[in-house]
Amino acid sequence: MRLRYNFRLYPTPGQQQALARAFGCARVVFNDALRVRGDAHAAGLPYLPDGDLSKLVITQAKKTTGRAWLGEVSAVVLQQALADLNTAYRNFFASVSGKRKGRPVAPPRFRSRKDGRQAIRFTRNARFTVTAGGRLRLPKIGDVRVRWSRALPSEPSSVTVIKDAAGRYFASFVVETTGEPLPEVAAEVGIDLGLTH
Repeated sequence: MRLRYNFRLYPTPGQQQALARAFGCARVVFNDALRVRGDAHAAGLPYLPDGDLSKLVITQAKKTTGRAWLGEVSAVVLQQALADLNTAYRNFFASVSGKRKGRPVAPPRFRSRKDGRQAIRFTRNARFTVTAGGRLRLPKIGDVRVRWSRALPSEPSSVTVIKDAAGRYFASFVVETTGEPLPEVAAEVGIDLGLTH
């Protein structure tokens, strides 16, 4: 089973700038991909495959002068922004068709830089590590200080770096664990007779 562990991060001012750059690049890629898919739908074109969309809004965009700064951040962050858009579309289509239970899900919307919460995700492909000194090493950001409240039970499969509306930074690790049953206890019965009996 998968569990999520959250810890507080304390990046230096330089690392905060690098994280802000990564948040911005992920937001731009998400919005560009959403715009391309929306324009294709409005023009009556078929749904653009994920590989073609990635080439268009990441690979080719890096070669233009207007989006050359996308190369300053980890490519995994940009790919995960596209994965988030695909998940949003999948949830929307499942909601419309009735396959998804619960409240209806709205279609994906553009992300704003004024949103109170910003997030980027690193997977194992990004080669993030927890150093021997207890810091979180993120590609193109550096070693970020973490306040560990407990140990991770296993090697994390991904980490999401979050900046909330108050300007605090958090790391959310996803780890795989085995479901261990709770130890058996002796059955006991109690009777509550009340105060007047």
